[in-house]
Amino acid sequence: MTYNQIKNVALTHFTDNGYEGTSMAQIAEDVGIKKPSIYSHFKGKDELFLQVCSDVFADELRFVINFIDSNITRPIENFLFDFLMQYKERYEKNDYTKFWLRTSFFPPNHLYDQVINNVNEYLDKLEELLIPIMDKAMIEEKFSSTIGAERAAVAFLAVLDGIFVEMLYGSPDRLKKRLDASWYLYWRGLSKE
Repeated sequence: MTYNQIKNVALTHFTDNGYEGTSMAQIAEDVGIKKPSIYSHFKGKDELFLQVCSDVFADELRFVINFIDSNITRPIENFLFDFLMQYKERYEKNDYTKFWLRTSFFPPNHLYDQVINNVNEYLDKLEELLIPIMDKAMIEEKFSSTIGAERAAVAFLAVLDGIFVEMLYGSPDRLKKRLDASWYLYWRGLSKE
C-alpha cells in the first residue's frame, strides 16, 4: 500500500513542481511517513521518478489502445478529431497526462535519455497503431492514396504535438484557436472533399 501511496503522491508533486522542485521530504510528509521509509521502497528520487514515468507512459498507451478499440468503426474524420479532443480533455482532468506532457517536454537533464527513450517508444507505438487505421481509410477512399498511410499518421502526430505545446504554454482560447486551425488544414489536406 505505501509503495503505491508514495508513487501517487510523487506523481502529484512531480506534475505540479517538476523533478527539481520536488523533494523526498515533501513526498514523505504527504504520505505520512518519515523520509527514510521511502528508501525501503525506492533507492532514491531518480528511481521513484523513473518508476512514475514508466507507470504514466504505460497508462497513456492504454488510453490510446482503449480509444482505438472503442472507436475503430467510426468514420476516420471523427475518429482522428475525437482523439485530439480526448487528449485535450485528459490534460484538463488527468494528472497522468499532465505529468506525461511536462516530462516529455522538460525531462530532468540527468535522466534525459531514459525519459526520451520512453517518449519515443510511446510515439513509435502510436504511429504503428495509426498506420493500419489510415491504410484502411485510404483503401475506403476517405483520403487520397497519393498521401500514403504512414505520411498521414506522421502528419497527424505533428498536429498532436502542436496541440500538446499549446496545452503546456497556451491559454484555453489559444489552444482552441490552434486546434481548430490545425485540424481544419490537416483534414482538408488529407480528405478528398
